[in-house]
Amino acid sequence: MTKQGISFALVGVDEPTYLKVLRDMTREAVFARPLQLLAQPPKGDEPGRLTIAFEDADQEQAVQAMQRLKTIILRYGVQVDSVNKM
Repeated sequence: MTKQGISFALVGVDEPTYLKVLRDMTREAVFARPLQLLAQPPKGDEPGRLTIAFEDADQEQAVQAMQRLKTIILRYGVQVDSVNKM
């Protein structure tokens, strides 16, 4: 099976806010296995990144997780600079 991913770049997010978003994600059932969460906190001028990785068979759950992540991000007033499918 082929791994895919949806990656979010979170521009202008400080580390405490990034960690709050990540905490909220880990508490939500929609992000549970078989999905994988890949986290890269912000460093210097580089934005934080959150990636939802999944197999082809789990695409429906990944889309639901993406929608939920958008809601979580909005809760903290975070701007998403880019969303990329990998």
